[in-house]
Amino acid sequence: MMSIDEQIKIIAKGADEIISMDDLRGKLERAQKTGMPLIVKLGMDPTAPDIHLGHTVVLRKIKQFQDLGHRAVIIIGDFTGMIGDPTGKSKTRKQLTREEVIKNAETYEKQIFKILDKQMTEVKFNSEWLFKLNFADVIKLASKSTVARLLERDDFHNRFQEHESIGVHELFYPLMQGYDSIELKADVEIGGTDQRFNILMGRNLQKDYGQESQVAMFMPILEGTDGIEKMSKSLGNYIGIDEEPKDMYGKVMSIPDNLITRYFELITDIHPDELAMIKESLNSGNINPRDMKMRLAREITALYYGLDVAVLAEEHFKLVFQRRELPESIAEYEIPLSMIESDGIDAVKLLVSAGFVSSNSEARRLISQGAVKVNGNKISEFKIAGLCDGDVVQAGKLKFIKVRIKGQCADK
Repeated sequence: MMSIDEQIKIIAKGADEIISMDDLRGKLERAQKTGMPLIVKLGMDPTAPDIHLGHTVVLRKIKQFQDLGHRAVIIIGDFTGMIGDPTGKSKTRKQLTREEVIKNAETYEKQIFKILDKQMTEVKFNSEWLFKLNFADVIKLASKSTVARLLERDDFHNRFQEHESIGVHELFYPLMQGYDSIELKADVEIGGTDQRFNILMGRNLQKDYGQESQVAMFMPILEGTDGIEKMSKSLGNYIGIDEEPKDMYGKVMSIPDNLITRYFELITDIHPDELAMIKESLNSGNINPRDMKMRLAREITALYYGLDVAVLAEEHFKLVFQRRELPESIAEYEIPLSMIESDGIDAVKLLVSAGFVSSNSEARRLISQGAVKVNGNKISEFKIAGLCDGDVVQAGKLKFIKVRIKGQCADK
């Protein structure tokens, strides 16, 4: 049986803050003595259904709890999602319809089980209990906090100071998230550091309702591949868990060297002792950061696709980027006649229609950054002149197409 100290070492790896460590130790000791697993809660508002590695920071922490024998309860906020978490928002969020929330929730469920143990996970929708509250219940819940307390939140405080509107319904969001903890009798709630107010509200409400307060665990916000901004699909610095293996591997290889240990710490399951050795190797200069980054990329890719596929992704990376060779197999893309103009082809339309990017703005950004090449040569204009049948178009480091053009060249 693993010692409590060893369990805490694993659980605390990468955590920004745990409130409180004494409470966590006490709950772990009780669980070990009684054989009753802890209930570990994670709330998810299904407003953006595509999960990337930034989202997996908290999911991997829950998986570590599961590996120690504890149960996860994932709360899909179909009720709270119709309000929208006001955290970090300067204005009232657009309320989603129930249909939109349910559709996004279904996508979430499919993705989280790439990480969590399905047999040790329960997925619940908080409408199950929040829809049943009558107005007297809501008044009782509201009486457990004050307007002054709610306005301590940075987002509410800033909006109040800037005379921006704050909907009364928004003030109920942290109360409802806290009520989820009461309903579950949660032992631990995990969230990002941006969820501090909401999670501590649950801890306080449990005490008000005569329950033992949950442990609040806050995980850092993961930086994206640019090494500066938090990982975000809208910023284009994300690595999705549904990415093709070679794309996932290649994107990890693009992160700055100073993020290697942070990624190992937050989005892999390596043991804390091994993490310490990695940090020592990098700090002492005993290993080339590129080699350690390749290990990181292989480790992350293997988590989602298995080691065999990760090794193939690594071989692809070596072939294309270390040896400067083109991939053995490049998808072909036939240029529609409607895209061919007298002075060439609109590069933005080409990138979008070929599936390289999802928006015109993302395509323009890649071109402006010099990340788009034709036959290995960077393009700087939004129009490609002289594109011919068989030419290879590359976007970023990972995506290639061989164009097919009737008439041999687009401007002839």
